Amino acid sequence: MEIILKQDIANLGHKDDIVKVKNGYAVNYLIPQGMAILATESAKKVLAENIRQRAHKEAKIREEASALAAKVNGLTVKITAKMSSKGKIFGSVGNIQIAEAIAALGVEVDRRNISIVGMDSIKEAGIYDATAKFYKDIKAEFKVEVVGDGTEAAEETAAEAPAAE
Repeated sequence: MEIILKQDIANLGHKDDIVKVKNGYAVNYLIPQGMAILATESAKKVLAENIRQRAHKEAKIREEASALAAKVNGLTVKITAKMSSKGKIFGSVGNIQIAEAIAALGVEVDRRNISIVGMDSIKEAGIYDATAKFYKDIKAEFKVEVVGDGTEAAEETAAEAPAAE
């Protein structure tokens, strides 16, 4: 049975794909759940028209996403955080702080679309690789540099000063 998918379904296809599935799977699960519709001739014509109209909108979205990705690609985003004298951050630096730092540079990125390569959050000072996803396959790679805010050095010198007297 041929059906038109109304949403992405793992191991089956993406939205608006025309796929063949077994009758029982379509009739008993996909269609009643609202995940698919029967691929009749009229439904295929409507789908073709929708895809044609959506292609123009998608081209515009891709263009805007590419422009944003070009601004972020190769950047080094500097984030200051409170840390101990050994370079450990009090707490951690995550996607929210990175998104705010990028927004300060003039580019809005959803925090859910930022990933730090190989980890969930940053817990030590250093330079880390990260990626930001702007659209389906449009990504930008950049670096995140985490540095101390200078308070740990001031605290150490304040602690050492009375001992010197």
